[in-house]
Amino acid sequence: MERKEVLQAIKTVRENSKKRNFTESFDLVINLKGLNIKKEEEKINSYVNLPHLREREVRITALVGQELSTKAKEACNNTILLEDFQKQDKPAIKKLAKKTEFFIAQADIMPKVAATFGRVLGQRGQMPNPKAGCIVPSTGEIKPIVEKLKRTAKIETKNEQVIKTSIGLASMDDEKLADNAMAVYNTVISVVPQEKNNIKNIILKLSMGRPLVVGKKMEAPVTKIETKKENVGAKK
Repeated sequence: MERKEVLQAIKTVRENSKKRNFTESFDLVINLKGLNIKKEEEKINSYVNLPHLREREVRITALVGQELSTKAKEACNNTILLEDFQKQDKPAIKKLAKKTEFFIAQADIMPKVAATFGRVLGQRGQMPNPKAGCIVPSTGEIKPIVEKLKRTAKIETKNEQVIKTSIGLASMDDEKLADNAMAVYNTVISVVPQEKNNIKNIILKLSMGRPLVVGKKMEAPVTKIETKKENVGAKK
């Protein structure tokens, strides 16, 4: 995938999208091939440090002890202290997970984090992850981690050979969107075994819009009138 192709795709998607009364996000979909994601070693689970903020809120929850409570409350959207873990039941944790993109945890209480939150967050792939820098020593700083996470996109394969992620809002400049898209693409080809040979195609779309395969033209949608004509022809 070339950067000029991404810029052209962004332009084409904009030109072929309806105006909405809200700001949509640009989504990048990378369809993979040649992987057996039933094998743990062939699953993709990584993070990308994007060059530009995606201009949307990234909600972060801290799971910490008293040592980091002040720093966490200043930097994060939500903070749950160790002394309050016992108050967190399964419905409450599910509700928290739905409105949290990243969880940060204090390193020396990780066994208790796992015991309280692991069953729910583990199934959702939201446990604090050291790859993203989400495990913090009790003497560490929270704010720099939060600032980094705001620029971080998770790339993973779940039950199919597909990676989906947002590269930013439609209100962003095309150049910045293209930079973010290329950062995701370059990270993906660096973590799959056969690099570009594991890429089937790449799709760019607005969250409510039609998909466009990068490097190809946008196909005209089939209208109701066209569909009726086809049906009449079929009867004849």
